[in-house]
Amino acid sequence: MFLNELKPAPGSKKKFKRLGRGIGSGKGKTCGKGHKGQKARAGGYHKVGFEGGQMPIQRRIPKSGFKSRTALYREEIYLADLEKLSTNEIDFSVLLAAGIIRRVTKDVKIIASGTVTKALIIRGIPMTAGARELIIAAQGKVEA
Repeated sequence: MFLNELKPAPGSKKKFKRLGRGIGSGKGKTCGKGHKGQKARAGGYHKVGFEGGQMPIQRRIPKSGFKSRTALYREEIYLADLEKLSTNEIDFSVLLAAGIIRRVTKDVKIIASGTVTKALIIRGIPMTAGARELIIAAQGKVEA
């Protein structure tokens, strides 16, 4: 292959439209811009959401709320929920099988609400400092 044999990939080069070159070209006179008006002028475009000077809809409607996109995949469970389980060894799969967390859940955190009487062994589930203290006080273990 030589430099003089190099060619652009087929379809990568588009032919330039020659505007305003007579009625027979199909793009003469108004050059495909219609008749008059803001969009027919040079530089005749406006910003997104502009409504011709009228107060735009995003400013007319009051601000409201926020819905977290990650909240769907996060859940908090209480010590009282763990107390109800029949097993003492608890990890993510045990919670899923017991129906304490939903199938779409990706992140779980244990919150210190309720009491612990069983010696629980928690594996791979983050928890609050208070929950950790209560589990350890009940002769339980927390494994990373």
